[in-house]
Amino acid sequence: MAERSILHMDLDTFFVSCERLIDSKLIGKPILIGGTTDRGVVASCSYEARKFGVHSAMPMKLARQLCPEAIIIKGNAGTYSKKSEEVTEIIKEGVPVYEKTSIDEFYVDLSGMDRFFNSLVLASELRKKIMKETGLPISFGLSENKTVSKVATGEAKPNNQLKVDYGLEKAFLGPLSVTKIPMVGEKTYHALRDLGIRKIQTIQEMPMELMEKVFGKNGVTIWEKANGIDRSLVIPYSERKSISTERTFDRDTIDVIKLKGILLAMAENLAFQLRRGEKLTSCVTVKVRYSDFNTHTLQNRIPYTSADHVLIPKVLELFDKLYNKRLLVRLIGVRFSHLVNGGYQINLFEDATEMINLYQAMDKVRDKHGDRSVMRAAGIEAKTISRFNPFRGEPPPLLPNRRA
Repeated sequence: MAERSILHMDLDTFFVSCERLIDSKLIGKPILIGGTTDRGVVASCSYEARKFGVHSAMPMKLARQLCPEAIIIKGNAGTYSKKSEEVTEIIKEGVPVYEKTSIDEFYVDLSGMDRFFNSLVLASELRKKIMKETGLPISFGLSENKTVSKVATGEAKPNNQLKVDYGLEKAFLGPLSVTKIPMVGEKTYHALRDLGIRKIQTIQEMPMELMEKVFGKNGVTIWEKANGIDRSLVIPYSERKSISTERTFDRDTIDVIKLKGILLAMAENLAFQLRRGEKLTSCVTVKVRYSDFNTHTLQNRIPYTSADHVLIPKVLELFDKLYNKRLLVRLIGVRFSHLVNGGYQINLFEDATEMINLYQAMDKVRDKHGDRSVMRAAGIEAKTISRFNPFRGEPPPLLPNRRA
């Protein structure tokens, strides 16, 4: 079997780096980005702040106590989205196949390129081009598969690169902490630690069957990753990925309150589907079909988000621009597109934790009791949003069904 060559690239402390491009005085100083009041949450922090024990998702009040000298900045999702697109364009132009897994993270398949170029040279030149044209620091790992390359990127940081030669994957991973394995979160780490497992090498020396007995299917995956085994492919990135819903009415209507209520419910549910699938959208489209079958759509690019309070006003704003008050409406629809992976981090620029906690609480109830178990009052009369998918708690096929 031919050797694969998989590149993983990650923009270093991306939000912080973007802010330093705007204000060079921030370079070398501890930076906290997120909600700016004591009730806020840290979305990102500089390496200088991390030395004090600060990390993302930490309450801003605690971060201030740990690092009193830190400069606190309320994030600007628009700025970060724009810089992310700049990097994406450079990668798109320079490689045959790439996958954008989040706003600041990419995989590139360079397999077979060694027949024409040295893959390490190609990766190095791509990294230099990104840094030169965007001003952003970026690190990469290069190896035979996604897992080893991602871990290598983490070891290369900050602002560096690392290649793990074919056949040396286990030797590279062995001395590292089990926390370096992608998918090993805090709970799994504590469970491994309780078993006396701290280094990846210990897992490498264990029978796979033992890991499976303790952790089930996840145990097999952890064992494979620890041994440098990962057969997953680089999935070509497409900005056409989207989720959408629409409603055709039995009777054409001009009831604006009804129309807006349904649109609100649509946007609210799709936003929940984004969060459940750990996705962010950067493009909102509203569709209106009139009784004469003329169909009109309007879309807007927005900063990456999955937040109701950002998406719902944008949907209603687009509808107001589209709607012709003199015509009966036959169909309305909403689509969120240009999706990338990303959890709550991009939404942590809120001043208060209440909004984030509210989303998490509502999503947990919806996961357990169904999509429409919690909803805004304005959309409550939208008994069905899509005739073909009347909210049975099923996400669109694109998104994984993540349980809380």
